[in-house]
Amino acid sequence: MFERQLLSTSAPAHSPERRRLLGGVAAAGLVSACGGVLSACGGPRPLSVHGINLSGRDFAKDFHLLDPQGRERSLADFRGKLAMVFFGFTQCPDVCPTALTRAVQIRKLLGADAERLQVIFITVDPERDTPKVLQAYTQAFDPSFLGLYGDPERTAQTAKAFRVVYAKVPTGASYTIDHSALSYVFDAGGAIRLALRHEQSAQDCVHDLRQIL
Repeated sequence: MFERQLLSTSAPAHSPERRRLLGGVAAAGLVSACGGVLSACGGPRPLSVHGINLSGRDFAKDFHLLDPQGRERSLADFRGKLAMVFFGFTQCPDVCPTALTRAVQIRKLLGADAERLQVIFITVDPERDTPKVLQAYTQAFDPSFLGLYGDPERTAQTAKAFRVVYAKVPTGASYTIDHSALSYVFDAGGAIRLALRHEQSAQDCVHDLRQIL
């Protein structure tokens, strides 16, 4: 598969080159499925966005994962809010902290509408991201951010359902993880509407989000 070819490139783990490749894989796949970045795929009204319009797409319908308190969570828990979902891991040196820092900026720019956005961080490294570690990590950015996890099998199933690509990369006695870097956004009814690109500014993300608030 094309994804596997990119994951086996010689670029160092988490280098800008690998991030561009992984982001390109995910974005290219989503754009191909929709027939264009800015064109609607049917269903809700068309959007003019800086990210990828996923309105009407038939994937990423739900997840069933645990929060740090051990409660099972699903998209239904966040009805009435926009849910912004990002897949990553707490030992990520750059992509994940950059995405979550941008999410903090997005909430500030939303002003009074900030409480209408729920940021959800799903770990692709459940072996190391224990509930305690996951909670400390997300809350270091914003107390409202929620970390979710599952066992390796559930993690893989969820990533596949969201068309997320990730893979372990050995680093001496340990490992890092290469992963795609899109942030998925669900509207207040729980339908997937947007994918925010990793390179988008917080201002451009807010422009996109306001169209579905």
